[in-house]
Amino acid sequence: MAVGQLSNQEEDERVDTLPIAPDRAPDVQRKPLYARLHVQMTVALILGVLVGHLFPSFGISLKPLGDIFIKLIKMVVPAIIFVNIVHGIAGSRNLALFGRVAGTAMGYFLIVSTLALLVGLFVGNLVQPGVGMNVDVSKLDAGAISGYAERAHDQSVGAFLSSAVPTTLVSSLVDGNLLQVIMVSVLFGLAIVALDARVGSIVSAFEDLIPILFKITGYIMHFAPIGVFGAMAYTIGEYGLASLWSLAGLVGLFYATALGFVVVVFGLIAHFCGFSIFRLVAYIRTELLVILGTSSSETAMPNLMEKLERAGCQKSIVGLVLPMGYSFNLDGTNIYITLAALFVANACGIDLSFADQLLLLGVAVVSSKGAAGVPGAGFVILAATLAIVPTIPLAGMALLLGIERFMGVCCALVNFTGNALATIVVAKWNGALDSSQLDQALAVRSRD
Repeated sequence: MAVGQLSNQEEDERVDTLPIAPDRAPDVQRKPLYARLHVQMTVALILGVLVGHLFPSFGISLKPLGDIFIKLIKMVVPAIIFVNIVHGIAGSRNLALFGRVAGTAMGYFLIVSTLALLVGLFVGNLVQPGVGMNVDVSKLDAGAISGYAERAHDQSVGAFLSSAVPTTLVSSLVDGNLLQVIMVSVLFGLAIVALDARVGSIVSAFEDLIPILFKITGYIMHFAPIGVFGAMAYTIGEYGLASLWSLAGLVGLFYATALGFVVVVFGLIAHFCGFSIFRLVAYIRTELLVILGTSSSETAMPNLMEKLERAGCQKSIVGLVLPMGYSFNLDGTNIYITLAALFVANACGIDLSFADQLLLLGVAVVSSKGAAGVPGAGFVILAATLAIVPTIPLAGMALLLGIERFMGVCCALVNFTGNALATIVVAKWNGALDSSQLDQALAVRSRD
């Protein structure tokens, strides 16, 4: 490298120290269009749709591309969560702060996720999707949802508590169960705090591991456009463009409700915390495109952690609150649960009383927690909820099978946005947010 030249990483680091104008970043921050990750993934999404539609067999054969990308990301996520939580607890050595942050986060999650359930109920009662379909439950293919129904048994309170405890300390990292990873991480961090000075070198080692893991994630993200292309080509090739219009009324209602929840509820929360939800969405747009292509919010978690730290959130807050949110703050999924449950009831000609809906709400509050990493999480939680609410036939879920994947994409997008917002809010409430750094990050158009 010639003298006076900077590597890409050094250039990015130098740019991060420059004063930023509120409306426009310096030219040195701008990459060519073709080099920006969100542009590459937008093109990949479009190409995936075209290939899946024009050459469906070939599109289906591209499924491994998406699967490999998702597996690569999931490979590194447990390690990133473990290292960040342990470093956050051990590095601060402040158990009172840890307890306050965890308590604040859980309170926020409970309030907002319950509000999402109520919004789904309200919209479902207002619009009444499914009314007039007059579906004969006896003619539905109950076997088509048997797999989901079996996994739904694992969503009971007892099974949920049991699943949070790993078989061994290492198995949680191997299996990728986020609840288990959080539990082991917290115990590990607390043990380091208890031993204090005798394990100071371990804290330093964890601090050194963090940039290494994020660097690995950076390497994997170069594969993101290829993974998104393969996943979208498979989806369209397998289900066809016509599947995008299956039960279009429910799909449109859910997407409109989810968008309204982001704009109004998330927007008000962000406004009261001094920033714009639209700026935040723009800031994380690359990660949202990854989720749109892969239907998995876990694929974007490592990048989000890094972006939230860059936006002024204290590392220890990000390392604790964001993984917790993936298990306990599923706002998009919650809207889907109550809205879909009312759709099934209406389609089958069942009139739910106020008591029935209250039971539905209460069961959903419990069953929706701890579903991160469960394949088809929204569908599984819905099955778990309907299994306990006898008024609504579980077999009626077969009506939703054709659109489950597309509903899941919207759930993941809202869940992801909600957890990004929650982390910033909890950081601000606990005095662990640099507001000027947040304003600067959200004002600058991303370089990726």
